[in-house]
Amino acid sequence: MSQISRRHFLQSVGVAGAMAPALGLVTPGRAARAQGSKALTIAYNVNLPSWDPTVGLSAVNPTIQSIYKSVFDQYIDQNPDLSFKPGLLTKWGWNDDKSKIAMTVRDGAFWHDGSPVTAEDVAWSLERAGDPKTGSPIQFVWGKIGNFKIDGMTVTADVKEFEPTIFKWMAFLTGYVLPKNAYTKMGPEGFEKKPIGSGPYMVEEFERNAFVRLKAFPKWWGGKPAFENVVFKFVPDATSRVAEVESGSSDLTIEIPYEEYDRLRVKPGFAGASTPVSDIGMIFITNIPPMLDKNLRLALHHAIDKKSIVERLLRGYGVPIDTLEAPQYAAYDPTIKVGYDPEKAKSLMAAAGFSPEKPVKFTIQTTRGFKPKDYEIIQAIVGMWRKIGAEANIEIYEIAKHFELRAQHKLAPAAFYNWGNSIGDPSTSTGFSMFGPSPHSAWKTADVDAMIGPLWGEKDEAKRIEGYKKVDRYIADNGLVIPLFQYVQPIVYRQGLKVVPHVANYILPQTITPA
Repeated sequence: MSQISRRHFLQSVGVAGAMAPALGLVTPGRAARAQGSKALTIAYNVNLPSWDPTVGLSAVNPTIQSIYKSVFDQYIDQNPDLSFKPGLLTKWGWNDDKSKIAMTVRDGAFWHDGSPVTAEDVAWSLERAGDPKTGSPIQFVWGKIGNFKIDGMTVTADVKEFEPTIFKWMAFLTGYVLPKNAYTKMGPEGFEKKPIGSGPYMVEEFERNAFVRLKAFPKWWGGKPAFENVVFKFVPDATSRVAEVESGSSDLTIEIPYEEYDRLRVKPGFAGASTPVSDIGMIFITNIPPMLDKNLRLALHHAIDKKSIVERLLRGYGVPIDTLEAPQYAAYDPTIKVGYDPEKAKSLMAAAGFSPEKPVKFTIQTTRGFKPKDYEIIQAIVGMWRKIGAEANIEIYEIAKHFELRAQHKLAPAAFYNWGNSIGDPSTSTGFSMFGPSPHSAWKTADVDAMIGPLWGEKDEAKRIEGYKKVDRYIADNGLVIPLFQYVQPIVYRQGLKVVPHVANYILPQTITPA
């Protein structure tokens, strides 16, 4: 049993102080900014709905993983370049016939209450995630292993159904270890009030919809982080995040308009980093009227000038894309193309029975300020659609609402959002976004499910990857989703900090140090 190499891993598978009270960011008597020279304040773009990183809708929200990864340890960890490394597991793997897995638990790791992390904690966490009664959104992954046995610091389990990405998921969404004794004693409600992890930081104070203050955990196995105190301030508005950093109220922020990024990164006292990340801007299509018409779906895709959107709205910070697989992913196929062709779009619209004189009408949902130019991008796309006979009404919603609606299969006919894949496997980029049983899927039809279903347990890795390439081509040929571009994450911070960008779009305070 051994750690998987990166190569095998990829191939085998924001307001000024005067404004703050009005926005509810700072409450008298509650300092929402870390104090002292060894303090770091991050103006973050989303709120934290829940402290349970393993079950519930929050567990599959990629935007809050930075906070989870600051407090909790995962079974297996990743470097900023997505390479695999030990977390609470130091070794892992299958036996020869892949009927069993074995994992070695790190010796010398501790929970924030001072008790040691045990093999029993790991087995219990995995068993809990795989139990349908817990409500884990990824239960159909974790439930494929069971009959856990403990021998010292080694945990073994039977493979009930082969899952080629099981270890990859241990470094991904819901792949966190929780303390068995503390959690069972406190229960879910108690854990929300006093979350206990084994990660680099402990929760010191949490004001819902406002901030969370963290304190360095001196017994963290990874070594004490550079900053004693860290505050994540929840600042959903992008303009306010810019003001947070520019005023000195926060030390770092992300997901700001690119023109502001270009302005601030060269301003004295500031620095910036921009890195392509494993994050694709896309338009989910829901299999409800009027999107049941293939000609309409393809027309909408061909009508979008992605290059123009990247150049004009994102200032070049993005890579146009036509598939759910980014170039860094194992199943990327550069021959899958759905080009900008407004004349073809008009022809397809005519075949669907629509025109500028007889338009089709529907709603498209989007966030505003969650990602750079998210609302403006949809405005531009709606304008392009109007030219071919599609009138889309824009509905703005909070990010939490998007996840709720998607999980309930109640999204509008079209919905703009970003799709991340921090493990580079097609099961997470295509599989979980398009497979009907997944809470992430908006397009739920038997034909797609029949193509993806057999790939979950395919033991022939080459066959599995080729299978996903066929699925991606089918999706593109039938217009079942509209990928737009690969994001570049803008990070602005004060001089004096050394910030290491993470390809998975994380901002991890434990990796930030004084310059």
